[in-house]
Amino acid sequence: MKKLTGNEIRQLWLDFFTSKGHTVIPSAPLVPHDDPTLLWINAGVAPLKKYFDGREKPTNPRMCNAQKSIRTNDIDNVGRTSRHHTFFEMLGNFSIGDYFRNEVIPWASELLFDEKWYGFPKEKIYITYYPEDVETFNKWIECGVEESHLIPLEGNFWEIGEGPCGPDTEIFFDRGEKYDPENIGIKLLKEDLDNERYIEIWNIVFSQFNSVTNLSRDEYPELPSKNIDTGSGLERLACIFQETETNYETDLFLPLINFVENYTGIKYEGANKMAFRVIADHIRSVTFMLCDGIKPSNEGRGYVLKRLLRRAARHGKLLNIKGEFLYTVADTVIDESKSGYPELEEKRDYIKKIIRIEEERFAKTIDNGLSILDKYIADTKA
Repeated sequence: MKKLTGNEIRQLWLDFFTSKGHTVIPSAPLVPHDDPTLLWINAGVAPLKKYFDGREKPTNPRMCNAQKSIRTNDIDNVGRTSRHHTFFEMLGNFSIGDYFRNEVIPWASELLFDEKWYGFPKEKIYITYYPEDVETFNKWIECGVEESHLIPLEGNFWEIGEGPCGPDTEIFFDRGEKYDPENIGIKLLKEDLDNERYIEIWNIVFSQFNSVTNLSRDEYPELPSKNIDTGSGLERLACIFQETETNYETDLFLPLINFVENYTGIKYEGANKMAFRVIADHIRSVTFMLCDGIKPSNEGRGYVLKRLLRRAARHGKLLNIKGEFLYTVADTVIDESKSGYPELEEKRDYIKKIIRIEEERFAKTIDNGLSILDKYIADTKA
């Protein structure tokens, strides 16, 4: 199988869909524009909602992107699991009333299996689909996917309240028995069990129905315009192509981890892994947040930024780091990401300055708290 860097994976995605007539939409800022329902851009489709709900008409109904995203609802899992992140990139391709199932599944097959593109071995790919979506099953069969690699799952239906909804099909990569020590096998997918063997790398949503309260799914009316919405996590793809144990050993995170190793003289191993991962994840988030104009504050987005920065600083102390250091790690984030996001280089000095100021403030807060604690202990003893 190919060995691809994060930058190569991203570029291949955009090049492929450009070859299919898509317009590349630049990554939107992390702060949603004219969308009070979102604190952050949290998916590739989020900045395109204006097209999906009909408020605006795109110049080209075929679009693709690599969208930087923030999600902090699972912040306590960051560092503990293989794939939870506060900052990530979502690759996507979208159709607003243009192509649909008959086009997108053959394209997905081409991107996945053709050696010109990703070149995955077919025997390593498993695909789930909504049981009643026979068309999707048949289309994958037409594309040469073995029936034994197609798994019907009731959960393969994308629906959030009333409005556009539809079946989806999810693509998984089989990492093998090394990540299945009990040798449970395909039952992990069929029963939707949490596992490290079958990793979801792409989800394709067929938005073709209108969800209506008090109607069963088989009664939902069809939408007048059918849309395609997909998402593929760059970090997960990098883990697969680079054959790493977790996302953190890929070239999207490892340069940051190596920097902290050199800075501290402590190895990324054992119980220390948690601290390294939190620092690497959070400094990526903070760097991109600052680049997009978020400033530390005590409310809203600014509070999230401050919390991430202080959480990273606290894990630095667990590695016996004295003084400010996160602003120096930000240099590595910028160096590794500026080819895809050149604005990072333009704002390098500003980003580092704000991070250092916040680190200094946090250090003073800790020192003041320790002084109060010491006084309390002394008074208690007296």
